[in-house]
Amino acid sequence: MTRVLLFGASGFIGTHVRSALESDPRITEVECPGRATYDLLHGTPEGLAALLRTSAPDVVVTCVGALAGSVGQLVAANTVVAAKLLDAVATAAPRARLVRLGSAGEYGVVPKGVAVTEEQPTRPVSAYGVSHLAATRLFQLAGESGQADAVSLRVFNPIGPGMSEENLLGRAAARIRHAVAGGVPEITLGPLSAYRDFVDVRDVAALVVAVSLAPQLRYRVFNVGSGRTVTARDAVELLAAMAGYGGRIRETGTGPQRSTAVDWIQADVSRARRELGWAPGRDLATSMKDILAAEEAR
Repeated sequence: MTRVLLFGASGFIGTHVRSALESDPRITEVECPGRATYDLLHGTPEGLAALLRTSAPDVVVTCVGALAGSVGQLVAANTVVAAKLLDAVATAAPRARLVRLGSAGEYGVVPKGVAVTEEQPTRPVSAYGVSHLAATRLFQLAGESGQADAVSLRVFNPIGPGMSEENLLGRAAARIRHAVAGGVPEITLGPLSAYRDFVDVRDVAALVVAVSLAPQLRYRVFNVGSGRTVTARDAVELLAAMAGYGGRIRETGTGPQRSTAVDWIQADVSRARRELGWAPGRDLATSMKDILAAEEAR
C-alpha cells in the first residue's frame, strides 16, 4: 500500500490528480499540504525536509508551477521548486518516488507532421520552456545517478473541466458562454492556426497514478498527450458548435510567449503505453462536453 504527498492539489491539474490518487485502492493515504502548512515556492528547505520526515511518503507528487510571469518567477516556480524537492527528498525521504509535471514547451519548434518522442532534441523557445527543461534535466540526472527516484511527465495541452482562462480553450469556453447568454455575434481570441495536441486532464492524472505505482522505471521522462493533433481553430469551432454558438470567431493579436513560435506539436505516447500500460482514454469531443458542463455550472 502506498502513501502519497501531493503538492498543488488545489490547481487545475492537481485537483484531478488528487481525485485519481484517492480513487485508487492501492493508495492508502493522499496528504495534500496547503500553503498554510508548507509553501513549496517560498518555504525553507529545512521546513520541507521536516514535512517529509513527518509524512514519510512513498511517493511525492508536485503539480506546482507557473505558466506565465517574469523569467525570475518562472525559474523560481518551475526550476527552483524542482531542485528544492530533489534535495529534500534525497535527505529526508530517500526511498520515495518523486514525480513532477513538465511541459511540451521543453521541445520547442519540432518538424511539422512528426509526433515527438522523449528522445526528440529539446530546444525551448521561451523562458517557460527553459525553466521546465532545466527541472526535467535535474530530475533525469538525479534518477540516473541514484540520488532520487525522480521522473518528469511532459504534459502537452491539458484540457478538461475546471480549466482556467489562462488556457486557450478555457478562455474560449468562458467567452462562448457569455456570448450565448448575451446574444453576442462575435468573440475574439488570439491566433488559432497552430496545431496542438490536446490531452484530457483526467488522462494526465491517470498517468500520474501509473507512474507513481510502477514498481520500477526504466525511463525518467514520459510524454503525456493524446497522440492526436488539431488546429486550435478546429478545437474552438468544435467547442462553439457543441455550445450552440453560431457567431463569428475572430483572431487578433499574438499568442502566449511560451508557445507562439511553435506552430505544430503532437505527442508520441508509445513509451507510456509500453512501459506503464497507459493510454489516453478520452477523445476531444468528450473533453469539450465536460468543459462546457463545468462552465455552465459556474
